[in-house]
Amino acid sequence: MANFIRHPKDFLSGLMFAGIGGGAIFLGRDYEMGEAVRMGPGYFPTFLGAMLCLVGLACVVRSLRLQGTPVGKLAFKPLILVTLSILVFGLLLRHAGLVAALATTLLLSAMASSQFGIKQTVLTIVLLTAFCYLVFIKGLGLPIPLIGPWLGG
Repeated sequence: MANFIRHPKDFLSGLMFAGIGGGAIFLGRDYEMGEAVRMGPGYFPTFLGAMLCLVGLACVVRSLRLQGTPVGKLAFKPLILVTLSILVFGLLLRHAGLVAALATTLLLSAMASSQFGIKQTVLTIVLLTAFCYLVFIKGLGLPIPLIGPWLGG
């Protein structure tokens, strides 16, 4: 890193936030914006992208002012497991159902932690599945199967 960057972690996270925010603005540019009172489909991604860009800018400015530790080695195990858990959730939700998708996702992402414990993970799976069932299936009425056709639901 350059000598004027005093906090490399903040600098890189700022670039990440700004990049994701810029991507959201870029992808939302073809949608109708609307107004604050009557928002179009492009309003929210553009607004959220702009907010992420501001957070990124704040992180970059902070990285130039405050002293920080250098960036350590990239942790591949958590990166792979968390990314895989998100992909598995997307693949399983419709065909295996909410229970299997959440259980698999939470188990994979929990395994990414160095403090992984099966008791805490099972408790989290039970509580989060109950919460998601109540909010998304019962409360919002989303057509998500609790148990999907792959599992005989």
